Amino acid sequence: MELSSRVQAIKPSPTLAVTARAAKLKAEGKDIIGLGAGEPDFDTPQHIKDAAIAAINNNFTKYTPVGGTAELRDAIVKRHAADFGSDYKREDCMASVGGKHALFNAIQVLVDHGDEVILPVPYWVSFKDIVRFAGGEPVYVATDERHDFDLTDEMVERAITPRTKLIVLNSPSNPSGAVMKPDHMTSVLRLAHDRGIYVVSDECYVYLNFTGKLFSAGCVHEVKERLIIIGSLSKTYAMTGWRLGYALGPAPIISAMHKLQSQSTSNPTSIVQKAAVTALTGSQDCVKEMLKGYILLRDKVVAGLRAIPGLTCTSPNGAFYAYPNVSHYFERGGLNSASDVARRLLHEAHVAVVPGEGFGTQDHVRVSYAVSEENLARGLERMHKFFASV
Repeated sequence: MELSSRVQAIKPSPTLAVTARAAKLKAEGKDIIGLGAGEPDFDTPQHIKDAAIAAINNNFTKYTPVGGTAELRDAIVKRHAADFGSDYKREDCMASVGGKHALFNAIQVLVDHGDEVILPVPYWVSFKDIVRFAGGEPVYVATDERHDFDLTDEMVERAITPRTKLIVLNSPSNPSGAVMKPDHMTSVLRLAHDRGIYVVSDECYVYLNFTGKLFSAGCVHEVKERLIIIGSLSKTYAMTGWRLGYALGPAPIISAMHKLQSQSTSNPTSIVQKAAVTALTGSQDCVKEMLKGYILLRDKVVAGLRAIPGLTCTSPNGAFYAYPNVSHYFERGGLNSASDVARRLLHEAHVAVVPGEGFGTQDHVRVSYAVSEENLARGLERMHKFFASV
C-alpha cells in the first residue's frame, strides 16, 4: 500500500500509545495505575452536563455555523476579555472539535513547505508532527530544567532565520508544567512581531496556573496582528471527551481556518456548544476548586518523586504534569533510556508514564497527577519500589 508522504512523515501520538497499552493490560486483569494520560480525574460540573441535556431535550441538534454559533463565539470572547483584558471580536474567534483541532487548523493555514517553526523543548508531542504534516520544518530551542525550563527572547532569537514563519508557545507547558514569566512571554511576542513572525500560543492549561497570576499572550495587545491563541475547555472544565476548543486571532487568519474546517469536520457538536456556553458564562467556582485540588496533588507528586534516590524534579507551576529526570538509573538493571524506564514501569510496577523522547528530551518521563490522591500515592509507592530494585 502506498501512503502519502505527508502522513508517512508523522508518527502516532506517544501519549495515546501509552494509554492504549495501559488499557490493554487493564483488560487483561492487571491493576494499572495510569499516570500517563493528560485527563482530569474530576467529573464535568453538573450545571454543564445539565445544559447539554437541555439542548437535547430542546432539539438543538442541527448543523450550526462552521466555526460555532454566534452565542458561543461571543461567550468565548467575553470570557477571555474578562479574565485577561483582551479585545477580540466575534469575527476574531472560532470554535473547533477540541483545542488540538484548532491548533491543527492554525498551523495548516500559516505554514507552507520549507517554512521553519520554532518549538521550545520539551514540547507537546503533537506540535512537531502537525508542523511536519503542513510541510514545515521544526527548529528546536532547548530549555534547561536547572532554570525551571524557562524560555527567553534571547534563546528564541538565536534560532530565527530568514525562513522562520512561526513560533509555538505553550504556557503552562505540557509536559514540564513550566509557566513562562509574563515579562519573558511579552518579550518573545514583541520580538516575533517586530520580525514579522507569527506566534501560536497554546493556552490549553492557561487557567491551571499555580503562580497566583493568570497571564495570556492576549494580554499583550500590540502584537495582536501576529498572534493566534489556542484555547480549550477540556482541562479547564474537565470536558476532555466533549471536544470543544477555540482560536482567537486576526480575522483573515480565522477566516482561513473556517474555510479549512468547512472541508473537514464542519461545526463542533451542537449539543456541546450549548454546554460550552454555560461553562463560559456561568460561575467559575468549579475552576477555582479544581485548581486547589491540582496544587495539592502537585505538592504530593513532587515530594514523592524527590523522595526516590537519584531522581530530580522541578516543581511545576501549572498544568498537571511533573517531569522528573530519571537518567540516574541509566545503565542500571538494563535501563538505558527513558523509554526503557517507562516500559519497565508499566510491565513490572504496573504504573503508566510517558517517556520523554516523545517530548524532545532523553532523560525524563512525564507523570500526570490528574488522578485521585489514592491512586497517586499508590503509583508513587510502586515507582519507589521499582527504582529501589534496579
